[in-house]
Order: sequence, then structure tokens, then C-alpha cells
Amino acid sequence: MDKAPTTFASAQVGDRLAEHVQGPITRTTLALFAGASNDYVPLHIDSDYARAAGMDDVFAHGMLSMAYLAQALTRWAPQDRLRRWSARFTAITPLHATVHCRGEVVEILEESGERLARLKIGAWTGEGLQTLDGEAMVALTDTSGTGT
Repeated sequence: MDKAPTTFASAQVGDRLAEHVQGPITRTTLALFAGASNDYVPLHIDSDYARAAGMDDVFAHGMLSMAYLAQALTRWAPQDRLRRWSARFTAITPLHATVHCRGEVVEILEESGERLARLKIGAWTGEGLQTLDGEAMVALTDTSGTGT
């Protein structure tokens, strides 16, 4: 009994964000992300190094999946409504994986005069392996005075 994706302004408990899908992760993806993030850890870009370390091959930077998860959040609500978010890494995202980012409203609450939605968020590979697990707090009401 999955609910359809919702907009943030009318969020209710049980509503889901539209799934955000990226990939498959290629060697080019990893090289470009390494350059953009200044993260040149050899496990992510050097196959020989990764194999010598006991891995099957290179694997995605954890922060790449975090970036995809941030895109999922900011496609649902404007960035200025995001009050905080956190995630923990639960598994490695392998080369050639497709990343699926999802979120669900699990609570509506008031904090510091704002109506907020607490979301359970995460990222999974196309094979169903969860690689990120976290939560986000999004302001549902505008407190900026701009009326947006």
C-alpha cells in the first residue's frame, strides 16, 4: 500500500518522496567525482590498488551517494527548507551499481516555531542493498517572511 510521491507543502505521515535514481556508477563517474570532491583515495579510482587491498574492484565514494541523496531531498523541498540531515554508511556501493534514493515522512512536528517533517531517508543499489540510512528535517512552513 505505497502512497504516491508528495510535495513538501502538503506532507503527511506516510508520504514518500519521488525516488531519485542515478547510475550506473562507471569508472568515469568515479574519476569525475574524485576531481570534483578532491577525494583521490585509491580504493575509488585505482583497480590494482583496490584488488591489492582485498576488494573485487574500485567502489563508489560514500559521499557520491550522499550527494545523490541530497538531490532527492532538494527535488522534494527547496534547499532553504532543509533544517538538518544525517546519514550513516551501511554498505559499499560497487562499480556499475545504480543508486536509488528514497524518503518517507515519518513524523510531523513543531520545533522552534516551525512546522517540520521528519523523514526517513536512504540509498539502495538496484539489487536492494542499502548503502545509506538516515533522516532529514524539512520546514513545511515559511518563516523567512517572503511568503514562499
